[in-house]
Amino acid sequence: MDIMSILKLLGGIGMFLYGMNLLDSSIGKFAGGALERRLERVTTDKKKRMNPIKGWGLGMGVTAVVQSSAATTIMLVGFINAGIMKVAQALPAVFGANVGSTMTAQILRLGDVGDGSIAAELVSPIAIAPLLAGIGAFIILFIKSDKMKNIAGVLVGLGLLFYGMLLMEEVFEMLRDIQQFRVFVDYLRNPILGVVLGIIVTILLQSSTASVGVLQALTVTGIISYSVAIPIIIGENLGKCSATFIRSIGSNRNSKRLVVGHLLFNLAGAVIFSAIILILNNTVGLAFMSDITNRGSIATVHLLFNLIASLVLIPFSETIAKFTEKIVGGVDKKSDGEFVALDDMLLNTPTVALEQCREVMGRMSDAIIANYELAVGLIYEYDESKMEMLEENESFIDQCETALSAYVIRIDRKRLTHENKLLMHEILNSIGDFERMGDYCMNIAYVAKEKNEQGISFSKGGHDEVGVIISAVEYVLETTMSAFRDEDMAIATRVEPLYDAVNDLKEVIKERHIERLQEGICSSEGGVSLFDMINSFERISAHAANVSLHVIKKAKDDSSFDEMHGHATDNHSDEYKALYRYYASKYIDPVVSVSAISGHGGSKREKEKNSKKKKKSK
Repeated sequence: MDIMSILKLLGGIGMFLYGMNLLDSSIGKFAGGALERRLERVTTDKKKRMNPIKGWGLGMGVTAVVQSSAATTIMLVGFINAGIMKVAQALPAVFGANVGSTMTAQILRLGDVGDGSIAAELVSPIAIAPLLAGIGAFIILFIKSDKMKNIAGVLVGLGLLFYGMLLMEEVFEMLRDIQQFRVFVDYLRNPILGVVLGIIVTILLQSSTASVGVLQALTVTGIISYSVAIPIIIGENLGKCSATFIRSIGSNRNSKRLVVGHLLFNLAGAVIFSAIILILNNTVGLAFMSDITNRGSIATVHLLFNLIASLVLIPFSETIAKFTEKIVGGVDKKSDGEFVALDDMLLNTPTVALEQCREVMGRMSDAIIANYELAVGLIYEYDESKMEMLEENESFIDQCETALSAYVIRIDRKRLTHENKLLMHEILNSIGDFERMGDYCMNIAYVAKEKNEQGISFSKGGHDEVGVIISAVEYVLETTMSAFRDEDMAIATRVEPLYDAVNDLKEVIKERHIERLQEGICSSEGGVSLFDMINSFERISAHAANVSLHVIKKAKDDSSFDEMHGHATDNHSDEYKALYRYYASKYIDPVVSVSAISGHGGSKREKEKNSKKKKKSK
């Protein structure tokens, strides 16, 4: 084998690995995100009970899509590290992932097709590889649709996969007549050497799928028998554990237990599979062990190894989980830490990482609503102990803002689907608004504290009006958080007219206070506190309206919608007018009518209306 052959072999392996990577990322953008989310939900439930069969099926499905059992296992390690699931729940998914990783080998068995009819030749890799790559390249160059580009990525990935295989086979075919290679293969009839070789090649390539592909390519030499191939396949399955072991460094004990469980599965699979072959060979005899293999037979052995092992071991998932606890130590409980959900191992699975961001934002919204309720409670009855709770919640809200902002920008953007991009945009733009709402809740609390310390009191009318705006803004917060949590555009469209009603209510309250101030009913000191307080109420509503517009932009999937300057609905539309009128009747009209009854007139708008009515009556 000369230097050109070596370069061609390296090129073939590189093309094969790149084709796998392109196939993985392109298919993942279609279904990977949905499968990842489904895997997390199926393997856990509210009571944290196992669902092993569904977990096994989803683990197999996700891996069949992403074509890497290591990637699926690393994702599950991230779930455990983030406290989403337990080791016993993740193990069946790991078992299923090993079965799913055999899909590429099944695709590559198409290389055995083509020795017969013209139709068979047309579907062989040597014919379809250039066709797939050519069609994919044409789509990438001339079609702008993201969806079509993902389809093109799948086609080009398959084409490169087959091209890489053909290049490797071209080089390996030359080994057939080299005596040294035949001697090396004879040594591999020793199963221990075969297992060691399989482990080494898989560690070097960091992919059992790739190492099995190389073995399939080697079958072109015509001297690879079952007795040589089976130990190598067993070694390749053991070698795949190296990737998850490396990625688990720095994770918590529970995550390391899953990695140990993955290794135990492959060790047990090796023992079970070897025992079956040994027993059958010593009883009925396995004459085929000396037969020469091809791509298809390698794919079949690879599938059987993982399928048999997983089916045998699924019922013992919980037992294996407990055994890993004895090896690694630690207990299977949720990890400590406020932001454990934002785990670095989930950064390569954007769908799950963004869902975790939403979970943290959900806790952030709970803290905002809690602080709002505490803050408005201090207006009427000040309690220093509640102030401490407010500051603790505010610290948590600020930490959330910092942690989320830093985490979101680190998510692997290459793996983002269109839906992921929309969600990331919504989260990034909403984080700041959430934090500002928390700040204004604190501002209300500080005004209440100052009011208490300086002995400032509002008039009865002022207190009643503050009560109305408190109720209105509470409804704004509840509506906004509900829209964000449920991604509900219908609810989100209610927030903007609600905010406009709150803003108008603020102006009405200001006018009412000025009138009372002129009549000597209210003090100027009270007015400063009142104005500061109702401005904070209005700003909370304004930031809530911003969040609602981010929700609407995501739901609309409209890149032209400018949520920073646009509106959910035209404020001249019947829908907007109806919503505004409803909220005005609920929050503004009671304040105006009370003011009119008590002899304090009404807002300028109401005075103008009343003046016109009097002129008409005259």
